[in-house]
Amino acid sequence: MSIHYLDNSATTPVCKAAKAAMQGALDENYGNPSSLHTLGANAEQALTEARESVLYAMGMKAKPEQLIFTSGGTEAANLAIIGSVTSKMRNKGKTVIVGEGEHDCVLKSADHLEELGYKIVKIPTPGGVWDMEAYEKALSPDVVLVSAMLVNNETGAVSDIKRIAAAARAASPDVIVHTDAVQGLLKLPTSMMTLGADLISVSGHKIGAPKGVGALYVAENILKTRALCPVIFGGGQEKGYRSGTENVPGIVAFGAAAKAGKDELISKLFLFDALRTRLLRELALISGIRVNVPETPVIAKNIVNITVFGIRSETMLHYLSSRGVYVSSGSACASNTRHPSNALRSFGISEKESGESIRVSFGVQNTEDDVDAFIDALKYGMAHLAHER
Repeated sequence: MSIHYLDNSATTPVCKAAKAAMQGALDENYGNPSSLHTLGANAEQALTEARESVLYAMGMKAKPEQLIFTSGGTEAANLAIIGSVTSKMRNKGKTVIVGEGEHDCVLKSADHLEELGYKIVKIPTPGGVWDMEAYEKALSPDVVLVSAMLVNNETGAVSDIKRIAAAARAASPDVIVHTDAVQGLLKLPTSMMTLGADLISVSGHKIGAPKGVGALYVAENILKTRALCPVIFGGGQEKGYRSGTENVPGIVAFGAAAKAGKDELISKLFLFDALRTRLLRELALISGIRVNVPETPVIAKNIVNITVFGIRSETMLHYLSSRGVYVSSGSACASNTRHPSNALRSFGISEKESGESIRVSFGVQNTEDDVDAFIDALKYGMAHLAHER
């Protein structure tokens, strides 16, 4: 049976560049980057080169030390949110603003801060768009952090981070702005330098690197003022911001995937656009479904969210899987919690329809055949599963 993998927003296959770099690191860069001998220095140099490659992929003109490697996007977001808000005693009890449709790594970090006594305000995102009226009402000099997702992992909605950041700084000049760009890295044509964010979290396994490695970009002024503190303690690696011996093979692979992805970005974006166009054209011919298209001015072309009325997403996923077609019911990180999707609820989709929605997400390995296989399997699934009911 042929495999048609369309769940790339959950994770991507490891690319050739990452595999080769990882094998090279396993063979040659096995020294501990903190060791003072030559093998340690070689490993440290490999990390520096990987930092430069990830910053290059992000479009950031920054020093290598402005990138902190982590175990993934979730840890990077925790470090950004908890580490920045708790870094100064004067922040105690103040206000943090996040979007309602954020990934759980942001929402759960905010929940933790609320338990510590901070005020948390969640901004609605109808149609995937930040409710700027509600946001501007929530802004005040008391706000110490704003966190807004660049690309929503379930709908592909792209937030106007530049506008969100500017409004925050107009109300509170010392505010810190974080964006979860895990789904945005190498999925949009614009440089992240233009976002105006102080902290940007990214992840390797969304762009062809292995699982278990991510990073947090930190603006230079945040480092200078020590407006970020660690959330993991130990040996003081990553300039003291993230203790624990670095995952050198994974980080080197991340750097290789980032560089290769950036060099091939234009062709990748053209591919995503073509696949999305073909998918939407075919979906328009099928009754009983709705494509949940964001109302944002910019949409990430690699993500398409679909509601299949009357059929539970888990049921449809199992059927599609039996035919070699692999999609998702939303965030893979939260798929075992069985609670309604925060992103879809804030988007404006009912709890019932949220439970009937699936996500198709493209990767660089996908072709028109994958789209056609999904459409065929979806049609058969709708007929077969409807008959079973």
